[in-house]
Amino acid sequence: MKRYLLLFLIVITTTASQADHLDDGYIDNPMLWADVPDPDVIRVGDTFYLVSTTMHLMPGAPVMQSKDLKNWETIGYIFDRLTDSPKYDLLEGTAYGRGQWATSLKYHNGRFYALLAPNEQGSTGDTYIFTAEHAAGPWTLLSRMRHFHDCSLFFDDDNRVYVVYGTGELMELKADLSDVIEGSHQRIFEREADETGLLEGSRMIKHNGKYYLLMISHVYAPGRHRREVCYRADNIHGPYEKRTILEADFGGFPYIGQGTIVDTPDGDWYGIIFQDRGGVGRVLTLEPCRWIDGWPMLGDEEGKVPPRMRALRSDMPQSGIVKSDDFSDSRLGLHWQWNHNPVNTAWSLTERPGFLRLRTCRVVNTLFLAPNTLTQRMEGPQCSGYVVMDLCHMKDGDCAGLAAFNSDTGALMVRKQGKRLTLEMCELSVQLSDRDKQVTNTEEKVVERIALTGTKIWLRVDADFRLGDHGGRDAANFYYSLDGNQWTRLGTADYSMRFDWRRFFMGTKFGLFCYATKKKGGYVDIDEFCYQVLP
Repeated sequence: MKRYLLLFLIVITTTASQADHLDDGYIDNPMLWADVPDPDVIRVGDTFYLVSTTMHLMPGAPVMQSKDLKNWETIGYIFDRLTDSPKYDLLEGTAYGRGQWATSLKYHNGRFYALLAPNEQGSTGDTYIFTAEHAAGPWTLLSRMRHFHDCSLFFDDDNRVYVVYGTGELMELKADLSDVIEGSHQRIFEREADETGLLEGSRMIKHNGKYYLLMISHVYAPGRHRREVCYRADNIHGPYEKRTILEADFGGFPYIGQGTIVDTPDGDWYGIIFQDRGGVGRVLTLEPCRWIDGWPMLGDEEGKVPPRMRALRSDMPQSGIVKSDDFSDSRLGLHWQWNHNPVNTAWSLTERPGFLRLRTCRVVNTLFLAPNTLTQRMEGPQCSGYVVMDLCHMKDGDCAGLAAFNSDTGALMVRKQGKRLTLEMCELSVQLSDRDKQVTNTEEKVVERIALTGTKIWLRVDADFRLGDHGGRDAANFYYSLDGNQWTRLGTADYSMRFDWRRFFMGTKFGLFCYATKKKGGYVDIDEFCYQVLP
């Protein structure tokens, strides 16, 4: 089967080489056309490091690295799993849309620090501070303390340490970062009278002796748009003045907001701000940052996000955060994340070398409660991914396949019923309680079903996030093959992928799954996952 991967990779390599030649050293916006929300970016030496929100996916708090702001690669995760609640194991509820949010990344006195706070109630929402000698890890838990929403860790020049959070709130931390200094709470600014909507996403930096706090602002009123604002002061305690530093839509999609700024070794500055783009999730845009009258103004001379920017370097190898995988390594690639905590005894890369084995370990009635669904992001403008599955060892009641996975999911699902195998294209949907994310209802619609006579199958999902009449097309199409050459579409044409912040709060992912509805112990072997970005 590896020969199919080789042919696929030849196509990808040829396409990538042609694209590199046409790009001629430029970065196309979005800088990362994938679900990479709530970014924090720092530079250490000649290397940029990026962290993002991945919520209920594990391992969590991915750290990505780039030398040129164009080619990014995941180099590690800040933690492997969260263990404060059985919800993270899909037991006694779920953590969909919760878990790790808006990690703050800093480098101070030769060490990396990361601060994050799960969006949870009570002690499960405590703030974590991790530290590491290298950004790739290993990361060590340094302390836990009260919850801080959308917070920014900040080390001042005098080595005093602060956390800025919520809407203009600040607390000082003890020198060893073990806890807050009681009595240090301060509200460093008050909202303006008309700023009654969203105002969060703190990112604090210091430049030329001044303090700059970047935040997303969105007034929910006609004619008011999402924007990035900056609060500036000569003293961290204030007084602060405010200016809008970016208010622009881009590419036919909504207005941009929430992110940070970072400098280069040559002294240039850039903004990295996310934009909501529907089914693919929240993507990252790159824009010039020009210091005008002491303010970090984002965008080109007209305050717009440029479609293309010159890359910082032209000598870097091409890399990406979504990848093909032939599962020949004994360790799972960093481009993968599990839906909630994995059951590590129920998957393997070594039981059958060269294959990913997904074994059923719990009887459930829906994909949304199934352990060990393995995910990767989708990317725009278009992408395609397929898997090759060996179905020989499925048991009665088992379900396995490939999904465009989200709170509304389109899936290619192989079912074992008695001794019969069928392939279905299904539309699935889950309803969750707002407070604790309990599954309150699931719906499953079989759009098309065929009988299978063999035990080997190729399953493919194509995704199209190009601009449509009303935003992104967000269309997924589903295909199968019995020989790896001839593909047949199954089920819904242009299945609509959706972004729903009240449920999963994430972009649609490729999802590889195998779960039991009757009895445990069955499994599938996945030969390879082949991925391609299309122009």
